[in-house]
Amino acid sequence: MSDLFLLCWEFFKAGLFAVGGGLATLPFIHEMARNYDWFTEADVANMIAVSESTPGPMGVNMATFAGYKTYGIPGALATTFSVVLPSYIVIIVIAKFLDKFSENPHVIDAFYGLRPAVCGVVLSAWLSIFRIAVLTLPRFQETGAWADLVNPAAAVIFVLLFVLSSRFKRVPPVAFIASGALLGILFL
Repeated sequence: MSDLFLLCWEFFKAGLFAVGGGLATLPFIHEMARNYDWFTEADVANMIAVSESTPGPMGVNMATFAGYKTYGIPGALATTFSVVLPSYIVIIVIAKFLDKFSENPHVIDAFYGLRPAVCGVVLSAWLSIFRIAVLTLPRFQETGAWADLVNPAAAVIFVLLFVLSSRFKRVPPVAFIASGALLGILFL
């Protein structure tokens, strides 16, 4: 199996099973970083930053970024198509049988069951981002000193922007993303 086809297959699976939006694709992307040499965990952090700060769905942006990094423009096009194809297929099937699906108690129950699962996947993605952005595990493993576990400047930026975004809900998310980028440039 060619590497490009395998990359597309992995993003197809991510698009098929990542119910809940772009953050739900992160566990799949972390698994790709562990199992293949297409990109590293550091590249995943860059993918998240670029995907969050550019227009469009996060999962699609990450697929495009990964495809471009790995195989250039053909890779970007192929992975983007691969990650959105499952959604198109599901929408076509649901549209065909919409009346049967909307009233079916099993489908209603399945969506109730999906909600906590999606919350768990999003929490897992959040913890992965936190680990990459705030924790300095390699330095901690090297020294064993608890003071080396957390990057203090990153932790302060995290807490500051978390509190501000919780308090000022009407401020557009892009303002907090830009603030985080600026604070990162200045203090990290």
